[in-house]
Amino acid sequence: MGLNGGTLQAVRIAATGLALLASGAAQALSIEACTRVTHISHGGEADHVDLGEGRVMWRDWWSQEGSATDITVMDCAPGTALRARAAEENMNARFPFDRVEDALKVIATHESGARVFATLERMADELEEFARDVRIETLNTETCACAAFYPEARGDKTEFVLG
Repeated sequence: MGLNGGTLQAVRIAATGLALLASGAAQALSIEACTRVTHISHGGEADHVDLGEGRVMWRDWWSQEGSATDITVMDCAPGTALRARAAEENMNARFPFDRVEDALKVIATHESGARVFATLERMADELEEFARDVRIETLNTETCACAAFYPEARGDKTEFVLG
């Protein structure tokens, strides 16, 4: 029993739809999707930037009863992240401060030179002078910005899933 013209057309339409769905799943994550609320209305990520050569940066924000801004610079392939608290108010007993512009200047200065000299350790040393909670850590999970800008750098890390 063969397919009639109407049935064949329906199969072609269904196959085309499945192909479009499959290709959509394989497309890279949009960086716009990374600007999002991550903690029910009072915390999230924003201002994602591709710094080049597998490195990204973004701002984490918090605003409930107090406010905070953390800046993260990340080398996507190894999963190494430099995190620093650049602004804070009413988060704990510490005095409020806002050094976001200073932190961004430090990062821009380091990123404008050769990458061999723009190490996360050197940036951390300079950020220690005015930022708080400066730390370097290695993540086993891909971040949103790395998934959007450098999906090929995932390696063995757990794949980022938007949700």
